[in-house]
Formats: sequence, structure tokens, C-alpha cells
Amino acid sequence: MTIEDILKLKKKPKEIVELLAEDLKNNKNLMKELINYFEKSTNAEKGHCMEALEYITKEDPEFVWEHLGFVIQHINDSSPRVKWESARIIGNVAHRFPDRLNEAVPKLLENTKDKSTVVRWSAAFALTKIAKSNPELQLTAIFNEIVKREPNKGVKNIYLKYLNAIEK
Repeated sequence: MTIEDILKLKKKPKEIVELLAEDLKNNKNLMKELINYFEKSTNAEKGHCMEALEYITKEDPEFVWEHLGFVIQHINDSSPRVKWESARIIGNVAHRFPDRLNEAVPKLLENTKDKSTVVRWSAAFALTKIAKSNPELQLTAIFNEIVKREPNKGVKNIYLKYLNAIEK
């Protein structure tokens, strides 16, 4: 099946994401097809694509090695789901590619001001993972500022957990 065929199936979103992830894992050449189809797809389909990549990168961060630029490019997508899934992918791969994620940082920082709590949570997840794997970026002062303005306790706690760990 093609990427488009999978995305057009009359199945639940979770089933589509799982099918997409399995096909991508079994045939890495499908990534090019996914990227080409992505640009003309609906927001829901884009979300499925990014969620499938997020699902894969939890176990196999190297899967997106060649396509990190694509993921970073969509951190500030107009679709909140694409934003948060892109950020989660970055968080999943940060420990493997610390030197390749610098251009993601300003985009993620922009998402710390998003109206969506899930987008802000995902940005916090990615930013703290990047900070752990690349301490030279010195994000501590920025995280302290975000903590002061962040209204959601769960999002705030991600930064506080990181800040408390580096104080020790």
C-alpha cells in the first residue's frame, strides 16, 4: 500500500498511525513518499504522519536521521497536532543527535508561548531533552523565565524537573 492508501483508510486514527508506522519501519524508502505526500495532505493526515514518526522514534531514534530537517521544518506548522508530534520526535532523538538540533531550539521556544497546553508540553519535553544532551546551549535562564510565565503546572514541572536535576 502507498502512504496515501493508508491515510485514506476508513479506520480509527490510532489504527492508521500503527499501520503507517509498521509500513515505514519495514520499508524506509517510504519516507520519501511520506514527505512528498505530506505537503498536499490534510491536517489530520499530517498529524497521522508525524505521530507515526513519533511512535517509531521512541524505539529507533536513528529512523529520522536523514529527515531531521523535515521534522524541524514542521515544528511551527499551522496544525497544533503537527507541532506537538514534531516536538516529541525531537525530544525522542535529542540524545542521539545533540549537535543536529540547534535550529530546532528557536522554533520550540516559539511554541512555549502557544495557546495549546499540549503544544507547550511537547516543546518543554523537547527543549529539556535537548538541554540534557547539549549543555553548551545554556538554556537554564530561559527555562527559569518560562517557569515564571507558564500557567500549566504539568508543563512547568517538566522545566522544574530539569532545573532541579542540574542543580544537584
